[in-house]
Amino acid sequence: MPTQFAAYLRVYEPLTAFAPERQRFWRRYVAEGKAIGPSDGPGRQRTVVMEALGAGWSRLPELPDEAYVLGTEDAALVCPWNLRKRVAQAALQARDGVPQVLADAFVPPALVGLAQHVVASVNDEERVHEQVATWGVPLRWFVLFAMSERDMVIGEQKVLRYRVEIGKARQRVHKGLRILRRSLGDVPITDSLRETARWLEGFHPGSVVELDYGGLTDLLSDQALKDDDSVELVATGLAGLSQDDGAAATAAYERLVQRWRAIQLLERSN
Repeated sequence: MPTQFAAYLRVYEPLTAFAPERQRFWRRYVAEGKAIGPSDGPGRQRTVVMEALGAGWSRLPELPDEAYVLGTEDAALVCPWNLRKRVAQAALQARDGVPQVLADAFVPPALVGLAQHVVASVNDEERVHEQVATWGVPLRWFVLFAMSERDMVIGEQKVLRYRVEIGKARQRVHKGLRILRRSLGDVPITDSLRETARWLEGFHPGSVVELDYGGLTDLLSDQALKDDDSVELVATGLAGLSQDDGAAATAAYERLVQRWRAIQLLERSN
């Protein structure tokens, strides 16, 4: 499968976050070493979904239970792929902004009701543990992390990721929200950060949050990865806003936008 130029925000939950039956399932899954690594997972997800869907959105298929895993069998954290719910979300999003006759042809009305039911479910089996962003990293994701939490590998396969306890991520997102509300009010960036905060609230307090640059590392040189300080720039921007230093906040924001615009423009040339 070709590389997917996407970044991922994931939550890994302890097994105790799940219902007893699911706990037993994931314990067996971890013990049998079935977990697929994050570098191979996106390609595997696309293959599984495309094979299950067939030629179109004619049904909402059953999809295999897979997960990314952190830790050992005795203290495992799992990030379920939740593919069925994510396919349901994609089916509904595919209808947005499309004339109804085309929407119904692409995603039949009979499928819409089922997809809405799956998306509305809040049980632990359907909770979405992974968010995906193509051709860039949403700036709101950087709010959750600190530079000291970065893990980077430069080699044949490049990796850049951040991991943090969910409690710290929640503290940072709520602090960021307070600053943005006071300084900017209810603007799109405030609304999107609020949605991220709500998403995090749905998980076990013993969870770990991960930002994985995924396939974006193939678009960046080794030096660009080493120099990437997007997390620090976001923190600097928020600090500037909190201190009523608009110049510092603007300078940090402009550096961020310039950096990631260069990546986003590659989509058009692709």
